[in-house]
Amino acid sequence: MTGTQEFERVLDGSDKSVASFEHEKVSLIKRAQHFLHSTPAAVPLIVLVLAIVIFGMTIGGRFFSSYTLTLILQQIAIVGILGAAQTLVILTAGIDLSIGVIMVISAVIMGNVAITYGIPTPIAVVAGLVVGGLCGLLNGFLVAYMKLPPFIVTLGTWNIVMATNFIYSANETIRDTDVDEKAPLLHLFAVSFKLGSAVLTLGVIAMVLLVVVLWYVLNHTAWGRHVYAVGDDPEAAKLSGIQTKKVLLTVYAISGVIAGLAAWVSIGRNGSISPSSAVTDFNLQAITATVIGGISLFGGRGSILGTLFGAMIVGVVSMGLNMLGADPQWKVLLTGVLIIAAVAIDQWIRKVSV
Repeated sequence: MTGTQEFERVLDGSDKSVASFEHEKVSLIKRAQHFLHSTPAAVPLIVLVLAIVIFGMTIGGRFFSSYTLTLILQQIAIVGILGAAQTLVILTAGIDLSIGVIMVISAVIMGNVAITYGIPTPIAVVAGLVVGGLCGLLNGFLVAYMKLPPFIVTLGTWNIVMATNFIYSANETIRDTDVDEKAPLLHLFAVSFKLGSAVLTLGVIAMVLLVVVLWYVLNHTAWGRHVYAVGDDPEAAKLSGIQTKKVLLTVYAISGVIAGLAAWVSIGRNGSISPSSAVTDFNLQAITATVIGGISLFGGRGSILGTLFGAMIVGVVSMGLNMLGADPQWKVLLTGVLIIAAVAIDQWIRKVSV
């Protein structure tokens, strides 16, 4: 057996320790940042709980009553449903400024078809949903296939749909009594029932069920993952085989149908059907609930549960200030602060993924 060679003698004196990598200690702030990034609905939920606690401590036991809390849910039902529709669009890095007027024209169609034309109410409801879907389809076509910016497209269709609404209806309101007499089904979502001492309406149930269904679809179906992918990076999504144009088209179409559902709920909530309600800032309310709910305006991040929490935050703030007898402008001020804070937190959380 040969002796040790020259290069082996050199190795005998070398360092034989194995390289090891110690885990870097992660600060508490970094851990919180990572947690909030992976659980986008956590921020609005925390804010909601804090708002309830603060107003509860300020106002007292009245605020914590089941009647007050369920009344808040009744008040946000329409905005919550519109916020769910807006969430789908914003997840694709778009925005829909026409969602509120689509809801109004859908309600006007339902009322006129059922009451003015005497057509069976179920057909009238379907007609309203179809009109909402067609409006959304138009938005989707212009965004996906004509490559026009969503902001400009929906700003244009907002004006078009609102004008069409006034021209078609001649700005005539359909009275509550006429709806009750000729088409009571349109008031379906006004039906209330007691759950203990809480009073809930079918409109609230519709909002919650819609959010749960959309949460499941967005998190457990291929289409839902494609929506997030398109919003996060449309070019990468296209290269991975996702049909981005079809995803955008379906997102806007479904958003329009959901606006039609909000129209049905709004008839039950308001009683009458007024075309002039198109001037109400439903668009801004829906966007507000979505942004406060942690849905990133840059697309691809957020949970639709957060939108529900965002709508509830606005409802809690509004109810709390009303019970305190505060100037209504404080609600506007606090809403503005919440919007800016939500965007700032979103920017801070997004740094984790950079």
